[in-house]
Amino acid sequence: MKPIRYMIADDHKIFRKGVVFSLSDYPELKLVGEAENGKQLIELLTTIEPDVILMDLKMPEMDGMEATQYTHQHYPGIRVLILSMYDDEKFIIHLMENGAAGYLLKNSEPDEIKNAITGAVLNGYYFTDLVNKAMLKKIVTHKQFKPTFKNEIQLTDRELEILHLICEEHTAPEIAKMVYLSPRTVEGIRGKLIEKIGVKNTAGLVMYAVRNGLIS
Repeated sequence: MKPIRYMIADDHKIFRKGVVFSLSDYPELKLVGEAENGKQLIELLTTIEPDVILMDLKMPEMDGMEATQYTHQHYPGIRVLILSMYDDEKFIIHLMENGAAGYLLKNSEPDEIKNAITGAVLNGYYFTDLVNKAMLKKIVTHKQFKPTFKNEIQLTDRELEILHLICEEHTAPEIAKMVYLSPRTVEGIRGKLIEKIGVKNTAGLVMYAVRNGLIS
């Protein structure tokens, strides 16, 4: 059996390389291309036709929603799997209704991403519990879901300073000494960052910082 050919489109090189590395353990999968945005992806598809595309949503030039629709219309044989940090049901429903074969979160385990790729090729789709719940809600409510990216989160200079130090793996006591605050105040700012950004833990803060170019 020939390896399944896949491409990945994501504007963050660190994340792309991480996914590619994590999937390198599966000989049944073969990377055939990488793109930084939807526009670059569409250009690559003129010379490379993969079996599956792992698609990010929020990208410059052309976002993942538009790129998914284009791919579905012009390359119906290619399966598009969304790999995003957005777990909003509006995005899930919209993408599934417009050609996506599946929707995964970026914290998914490599095994699940591999299973999604193989499932999309064998069955034409891959449904997770996340997708099932979103689609069921759509059926029950009969609502029209129009997704929009959330407004950019505004962080204060102090919050940005603390976020940078957190990403450098400093502890609260270490940060407190560096910025002349108490450890309790630092923990308070960390908690406010988690709430404001909408993540669950420090790892989520680091992912947010990387995705938004706040750290190199």
